[in-house]
Amino acid sequence: MIYNNNNENENKDIYNAPENSYSYSSDTENTEKPHKKRSFLKAVAFILSLVIVGAGSVQVYKYTEKNPKISTIENDSSEESENSEESEESESINAVGNTNPTSSESEQLPSLIDLASRKNAISVPDIVENSMPSVVGVSATFEYTQQSIDIWGFGTPSNQTREIKGTGTGIIMTDDGYIITNAHVVYDTSEYNCGDAKSVSVVLSDETEYEAKVMGRDVETDIAVLKIDAKNLKAAEFGDSNDLKVGELVIAIGNPLGFELFGSVTSGIISAIDREITVNEKQMKLIQTDAAINSGNSGGPLLNSCGQVIGINSSKISSSYGSASIEGLGFAIPISEAKIIIDDLINYGYVTGRPQIGIQTQNVSDTISRFYGIPVGVYVVSVSEGSSAEFAGIKEGDVIIGIQGEPVENLNELNEIKNKYKAGDEIKLTISRQGESEDIEISLVLQEVTPDKE
Repeated sequence: MIYNNNNENENKDIYNAPENSYSYSSDTENTEKPHKKRSFLKAVAFILSLVIVGAGSVQVYKYTEKNPKISTIENDSSEESENSEESEESESINAVGNTNPTSSESEQLPSLIDLASRKNAISVPDIVENSMPSVVGVSATFEYTQQSIDIWGFGTPSNQTREIKGTGTGIIMTDDGYIITNAHVVYDTSEYNCGDAKSVSVVLSDETEYEAKVMGRDVETDIAVLKIDAKNLKAAEFGDSNDLKVGELVIAIGNPLGFELFGSVTSGIISAIDREITVNEKQMKLIQTDAAINSGNSGGPLLNSCGQVIGINSSKISSSYGSASIEGLGFAIPISEAKIIIDDLINYGYVTGRPQIGIQTQNVSDTISRFYGIPVGVYVVSVSEGSSAEFAGIKEGDVIIGIQGEPVENLNELNEIKNKYKAGDEIKLTISRQGESEDIEISLVLQEVTPDKE
């Protein structure tokens, strides 16, 4: 219908001239014939064009069906155009009303783990997966003697031997069975004062259990080395504790409260480096961390963000001051300092070169000083036989008030200066002796501490 209407309009415009232009008397029939002929030709041409376009469309459809990539490209191009239109809309919205945030504002801030990790760090799950086979459980059995008394007061007191058990954690150092742990895991200095453990066993992460031999332990640094008869163990990777930084990420693995919580993992940061604290009346320089370290974690690894052992978990301070509770104070032995001790324990069974004077002492406080009329210092209770103190002429009742020209008021101050020297070095002690009007100077050569002279 549209086609026919257009033709009629065209015929009127083209072929119908003004009335005065042509004569209608003789040419009426001649003008009607060309008009019909041309309309017929146009109709035929239009039908042919429809046939050609239809056939071409069918062929294109068949070709695109056989080649889906073409249709995909076409769809993608249409989607891209839509997306471009949407992006233009969003940009215009941002320009006008700032409805959507910019890309820089939508970026996520780094997490605490990212901020505290080293540049070549690995993920925490990977660290745990790689390190867990190198972490073991340590179980020690101790014996102590308890005196039994009849509650009615009859009979003679009798001594009974009892056993107690303790558990801790250890680190596999070599694939042939050398294991590091804390000395207090295998040597008891508690109220029972059991000393060395009667027996020690090691439980691997796959629950295989071995009897262990204590190769050596050093109570002063709280380090012990065990040996089990095993091969092809997964040894831990050790790092350098000297390059630690405060705020660096650390991970602790251990067995808090026994083997029921075997392989517990905690994390935190380095809170301080070379923190001086007193543990069991021993002055130590330790790594401080807020990673949870509880009873049973002793001897386990403190790892950096690369999965390297940089400390041996040793102790935790948890106390209360009035209404304030103190938590998050864990301590570990720096591995770089521990390596020297470990090597000596494996090779000699004790730490070589450690100096000693050869005396048993007691501190003289201000109260004792006023009561007995003796100076504040270190009172000599006894002198070991064959020691350097005996050879130098130190006597029971002497009060050491100085070493190497520096005044001392207690044993910690005396040992702090003494330990700057090695066995074989000569030092001078300033002594106050009863009956002497003046203080005397005594020179002595420091001896090496050996297991039979501890």
